Amino acid sequence: MMTGQLLQFGGSLLAILALAWAAHRLGLGGDTRIRDEYHLRELAEEALCGFEPVDVAIDRSGIGALARDAQGRVMLLRRHGSHFASRLLDSHLHVRLDRNLLAVGTGETRFGTVILDLGDKAPAWAASLRRL
Repeated sequence: MMTGQLLQFGGSLLAILALAWAAHRLGLGGDTRIRDEYHLRELAEEALCGFEPVDVAIDRSGIGALARDAQGRVMLLRRHGSHFASRLLDSHLHVRLDRNLLAVGTGETRFGTVILDLGDKAPAWAASLRRL
């Protein structure tokens, strides 16, 4: 009886390790963040074909960012699980500045509000978003 339980435990442990290995090989899970400006540009292009940022601001922790293209459109990106979600901003109604933190929302409940730590770039971005 004890041998059967040990075999079951060993089999379960092997199955868990195999699933963890497969998830790691597929790149699932993990702590996805915006690594740098180049990565942000890739994410923006993926989100909206032809969107080429001319000005960017990445949150210090890499969980979100703002990008502006030559047409003046502003894209907000935020981490959503192991991927990123994005929205084009069309209003400044949901933008609040608190020192170096910029709270940006879309008015869309499901997207929520993103709080970006932009350091000394936060006031300049807040001012530019008022023109939306």
